[in-house]
Amino acid sequence: MTDNSADDYVYDEVSGEWLPAAEAASRAVAADAVEVRDAVGNLLADGDSVITVKDLKVKGAGQTLRKGTVIRSIRLTGDAQEIDCRYEGIKGLVLRAEFVRKH
Repeated sequence: MTDNSADDYVYDEVSGEWLPAAEAASRAVAADAVEVRDAVGNLLADGDSVITVKDLKVKGAGQTLRKGTVIRSIRLTGDAQEIDCRYEGIKGLVLRAEFVRKH
């Protein structure tokens, strides 16, 4: 019995080449990845810690995150400018990447 998946090729319209199906799938995933950069241009990733670069009023919480507040273990949302965060006393906190820098 042979493995037919090794013989599958897909035509890549961007490069104009026939590629193995596995390589074409990995290129598609890489193309869909969104790069999220902080206020100074550092690349952010899931699990990073960030520091706020200015005072931020949190809508609905009646609280202000002061400049220099450390937020640990961020998650990327798939949006190029938003990160999902956890901070004590605030549920569902989403910050714009332009207001934080990597710790």
